[in-house]
Amino acid sequence: MNFDEIYSSKLALVEDALKKLMERHKECPPTLFKAMNYSLFAGGKRIRPVLLLSAHELVGGNVEESMALACGLEMIHTYSLIHDDLPAMDDDDLRRGMPTNHKVFGEGMAILAGDALLNLAYEVFLENAMKYPYKLERHVRAAFVIARAAGLHGMIGGQVADLEQEGKDVQPDMLYYIHTHKTGALIEAAVRAGAILEPIEGDVEDAVAKYGQKLGLAFQIVDDILDVTGDAASMGKNPSRDEARKKPLFQLCMAWGNRGVWHGT
Repeated sequence: MNFDEIYSSKLALVEDALKKLMERHKECPPTLFKAMNYSLFAGGKRIRPVLLLSAHELVGGNVEESMALACGLEMIHTYSLIHDDLPAMDDDDLRRGMPTNHKVFGEGMAILAGDALLNLAYEVFLENAMKYPYKLERHVRAAFVIARAAGLHGMIGGQVADLEQEGKDVQPDMLYYIHTHKTGALIEAAVRAGAILEPIEGDVEDAVAKYGQKLGLAFQIVDDILDVTGDAASMGKNPSRDEARKKPLFQLCMAWGNRGVWHGT
């Protein structure tokens, strides 16, 4: 199979697994359930779960074992998008071509939907880990990798820096930190978590993680460029919002001309 076929097949598996997983939790408050599903099934690319499954297969694993981790990771990513779009953060009204969660369900419900997805992700991680007692340590470590990447040492830390740098002349080093944490951390965690479910050498884990880091950085650079050159129809969100808010963007920061601090990326 070529790349598109492999990606499409894994995307379909993730989509099916997410639907089955959410169906198990439909007894929660109806509005909350609708709000969670609204953003979770809004047509995302599922890059992170597909990467996790692919990394696990690369080292000899099977998708049945790693699917719960992949689904939980996508829930964490979706929660972050819901909160990122809130008026207190990026104040966006369009995401994946649809009105953002708080525009449909209100700010309070959007916050709770994000919180619920985050907590459900860790519930899914732990429930799945208990199915593999002979590999419990590996599953716990994989969950730890994702948790750390989603928190103050990763995505949230990057978001804090992003908020604090609005309207400032951002040096390349700071932009590198923001991109590798706010966006890159979860992508790096996806490939690392998938790989460490199986016995691998330390240098293999490091190589896989480095690949994820570079991919995450490239992903954010493209996103920055599209913020200026893209349109709402193709991007699924309003373009030029980051530029209007004077948020740190790759192409603007590179106008400093100091590319050396990007550590050879």
